[in-house]
Amino acid sequence: MIRHVAIIGAGFSGTLQAINLLRHDGPRATLIERAPEPGKGLAYGAAYPDHVLNVRAGNMSALPDDPDHFVRWLAANGKQDAGATFVQRVTYGTYLREQLNDALEKSGGRLTLVQADVGDVRQAGEGARVTLTDGRTIDADAAVLAVGNLPPHDPPGFGDTLSNARYKSDPWDRSVPQGLNDDDSVLLIGTGLTMVDIALLLESSGFKGRIVALSRRGLLPHRHDAPGPMHAKLAERPVATPSELVRLVRDRGAAIGWRGAVDELRPYTQAMWVNATDAERQRFLRHLRPWWDVHRHRLAPQVADRLAAMQASGQLEIVAGKTIAAAETADGIVVTWRRRGNDSPETLTTQRIINCTGPQGDLTRTTEPLLATLQQRGVVRADPAKLGLDVDGCARTIAADGEPNEWLYALGPMTRGAFWEIVAVPDIRQQTWNLARRLSNAQWVGGEGL
Repeated sequence: MIRHVAIIGAGFSGTLQAINLLRHDGPRATLIERAPEPGKGLAYGAAYPDHVLNVRAGNMSALPDDPDHFVRWLAANGKQDAGATFVQRVTYGTYLREQLNDALEKSGGRLTLVQADVGDVRQAGEGARVTLTDGRTIDADAAVLAVGNLPPHDPPGFGDTLSNARYKSDPWDRSVPQGLNDDDSVLLIGTGLTMVDIALLLESSGFKGRIVALSRRGLLPHRHDAPGPMHAKLAERPVATPSELVRLVRDRGAAIGWRGAVDELRPYTQAMWVNATDAERQRFLRHLRPWWDVHRHRLAPQVADRLAAMQASGQLEIVAGKTIAAAETADGIVVTWRRRGNDSPETLTTQRIINCTGPQGDLTRTTEPLLATLQQRGVVRADPAKLGLDVDGCARTIAADGEPNEWLYALGPMTRGAFWEIVAVPDIRQQTWNLARRLSNAQWVGGEGL
């Protein structure tokens, strides 16, 4: 019987796991976080005031059984009729921290918060022993890895050969907008959501210089439109190969609009991914993922408007191409790159490069000490697509020998290889709810297991 759960990481996934264990009257929990402020994670703890959610507030409740929870919280804090708006990410971080504080206050000692870094997790009997980097240990009946997104990998030719003043491998480094003047140019590698955040950060910080954003295809995330008319949605999960699915979405897009065609797949996406073969998943990742990402993960209208204005003024240029090499000089970094569809290399001299390629999850390349240690010992392994940790449908981590660990679970974006759609609040809140039910022996709630 599980009486105590150790949760490693107090971002969105870990915080919600702890809260849901309490809500299910489950085992006591110890929530371990190395950052000074738990309950926010990178997505909401590192955000700037200009950064807004990419999902309307009406779908951002942390509680899957209470869909209006966040909207009511906004109303109680002076933001009426906010359900259709895109609120600041720092506001959402405050919301999460308040939920954690409330849970701690009402837990009666069943929830403990520990500020520390975790060095290792080992099986101890039928449970887990968590070793902190300060030497302390925490014994539990099960442990949950809720480590969030890993930082981006350095593109080939970048990294240790470039100075930190010129090359920012971490886009959330607070020094990113500092020390630039209006005669400088900045290269953003990547054109996804991270690039959008950093471009807006540079602009709001007063930077007037040139910004070039480069990715292999030069695709930008699309914008959210106002909710349109209701359409009859798909009645069942499509059974199709990736190429057939593309045709299906195109046909549906012609009938109801591409946003509706993408959104109506949401209830089926995880099942489609789970039922796909490894070869089908690889084809999707290789050929279709860039287009899926820009249609699926969209921009708030006010963000899309600002980005378009920066492009129209000439401050921001989006280019499609591939970097080849980078060499630092006294004047900046000389980047050799090849434009898409052109065999002739070009050079660009820039005073700062920021890695905006987005979070990565390849365990074979991770520098995160805990995950690297667990992988080296064979406790966990990379999923076949190298998107993160290999887990089964119950969120149990899979060891190198292919057997699930009954004592070690994982949540959030690092389980993307198993579930694909597991990076946004609506998906993670359901995942944490389901695991809390299982660990609390409450599967019978709502009829499950009957």
